[in-house]
Amino acid sequence: MAGKFELYKDKAGEYRFRLKAGNGENVGKSEGYKAKSGAMNGIESVQKNAGIDERYEVKESKSGKWLFNLKAANHQVILSSQLYTTEAGAQKGCDAVKRAADGAKIVEVED
Repeated sequence: MAGKFELYKDKAGEYRFRLKAGNGENVGKSEGYKAKSGAMNGIESVQKNAGIDERYEVKESKSGKWLFNLKAANHQVILSSQLYTTEAGAQKGCDAVKRAADGAKIVEVED
């Protein structure tokens, strides 16, 4: 089921987006962008790269929790996950991004 990208401006004035699954759960978030066009390019890059397994990096954090990053072809991180208690949970998060990004709509929201 397709999700949606929520595009918003944070308190520091930067544009960010988060990807929500079809059930409304957050499955990833972006870094901050100075311009709205940069965030839109980031969304386009997520859509382009979400289906490529090699673009996901699953790793353990210093606190012992697990996370993943989705990277573009140039190895720049374009989407980061929440923290998961297990590696398997982080892997399921990668799968959720693949499902949610495919056909996701872009919605501007207030944060």
